[in-house]
Amino acid sequence: MLKIMLKSKIHLGTVTETNLYYEGSITLDKELMEKANLLPYEQVEIYNVNNGQRFTTYVIEGKKGSRTICLNGAAARLASPGDRVIIASYAILNENDAKKISPVIVSLNDRNEVI
Repeated sequence: MLKIMLKSKIHLGTVTETNLYYEGSITLDKELMEKANLLPYEQVEIYNVNNGQRFTTYVIEGKKGSRTICLNGAAARLASPGDRVIIASYAILNENDAKKISPVIVSLNDRNEVI
């Protein structure tokens, strides 16, 4: 049996910008991606704490150290700059590996600095 397990999470990131006229995705600071074990084009779930919106997109690498969390394309309509979001990625694992997984959790302050 396969299980879908939390692999990594960026907790309470602050949306820095939105870009409606861009191919859909979320642009993340490369440093945040590295800390959260996220790869470019990896699928992520976004949970907007401010308005309750939940949606799926993929990661695009942003400038390292920029603290960018930018929602692009249609996702730009689901959040506003200043909204707090949870960004989660999941892995599909067999039951034995699922019992061993230890997700990476990266908590951020309101300036997208790791706390």
